[in-house]
Amino acid sequence: MQQRKKKRNKVLPLILILAVVLIIVLIVGKKKGWFGADFQVNVLTQKVESRTITELITANGKIQPKTEVKISPDVSGEIIDLKVQEGEDVKTGQLLVIIKPDIYIQALNRAEAGLNSAKAMLAQAQARMLESELAFKRSKQLYDQQTIAQSEFESADAAYKIAQAEVTSAEFSVKSNEASVAEAQEQLVKTKIYAPMDGTVSQLNVEKGERVVGTNMYEGTVMMIISDLEQMEVKVEVNENDIVKVSKNDTALVEVDAYLKRKFKGIVTEIANSANTVGASGDQVTNFDVKVLLLKSSYADLIDSVGMKRYPFRPGMSATVDVQTDTRPDVIAVPIQAVTTRIPAEKQEETAEKKVADKHEVVFVLRDGRAFSQPVVTGIQDNANIEIESGIQAGDEIITGPFNVVSRTLKDSMDVKRVDEKELFSAKK
Repeated sequence: MQQRKKKRNKVLPLILILAVVLIIVLIVGKKKGWFGADFQVNVLTQKVESRTITELITANGKIQPKTEVKISPDVSGEIIDLKVQEGEDVKTGQLLVIIKPDIYIQALNRAEAGLNSAKAMLAQAQARMLESELAFKRSKQLYDQQTIAQSEFESADAAYKIAQAEVTSAEFSVKSNEASVAEAQEQLVKTKIYAPMDGTVSQLNVEKGERVVGTNMYEGTVMMIISDLEQMEVKVEVNENDIVKVSKNDTALVEVDAYLKRKFKGIVTEIANSANTVGASGDQVTNFDVKVLLLKSSYADLIDSVGMKRYPFRPGMSATVDVQTDTRPDVIAVPIQAVTTRIPAEKQEETAEKKVADKHEVVFVLRDGRAFSQPVVTGIQDNANIEIESGIQAGDEIITGPFNVVSRTLKDSMDVKRVDEKELFSAKK
């Protein structure tokens, strides 16, 4: 008996504790709407209105000069004088580099000596031809008088023709040696390299004393790059799905990583016809190069013509470009997150593959405390809103959030509760 009483004494407190907890849960649940009320989802709403939509194609790339020239030598040798430094401004015709000219001077001397020798040989050949011509004329006169034999006349005639051929050969030899002299002179001139344009030495790859390779057949050592930093452009890669929307002269907004929270104006100047394919055969990504010229008027305030900031942009800076491909004023538009996809009720029984194919774009319209699925046809979009071509009209109240509720939870004719953002976030807490 005593043992039973002890067990009862232990169980009673536990029962009392559970009862108190249950009462508290019931009271709190009643206040929170957990019990005694239909389940409702809290949603954010917004009135549909007309606005201007500008479609944007976003791409990333690097800033580069619109015009730049790689400076390579046409002759090989050692750099004995380097006249410029990286970052220095140069003018057209300014001397940049001198390559050791010794071997080219020697080559010119040899060519000139060969030319002089050829001229001397020509003079000798002309003298022999004159002598042969006189002998031929005497022989012909004597042969006409039948004083000498025919064989002697023929010998004089042959000697004269040989002398003429020797003169012709000597003349060609002179021309060949003249060409050699001209080539040697040109090679010697090329040991001095001049700037082909006004600009800035944006990249310097050599130093005094280094040897460089030059040839007329292919590109030699790239000694430096001269760039026109007055005109800069952004080279970006646009995906094949978007490139058809981009046109020459489209306007663009450019955001440079070095100037955060600042957007510069640009214009599309070039669109590649050939694609760049990146990746393995199974995961290839096809992009097209697009060049966007930065308009100087949009960054004029960053230029310090007296100080060191004459050129606010440097080659290689990272940038993000938003190309404005289409603008439509006064169209029905809603936030992008308000548009989702649903399977029509009549196709719910179909296979999973068909369901995916039959998904339609919808927005949920709020009427009398319920969310009604409304199929829509969408148009262009910007970073925040999307055009609705048909399905809803201005003044309709649509559900815009939360995102997971719109994209997954909401069903047609579902009970919902409209709240503001403050109330929504406090309810989540």
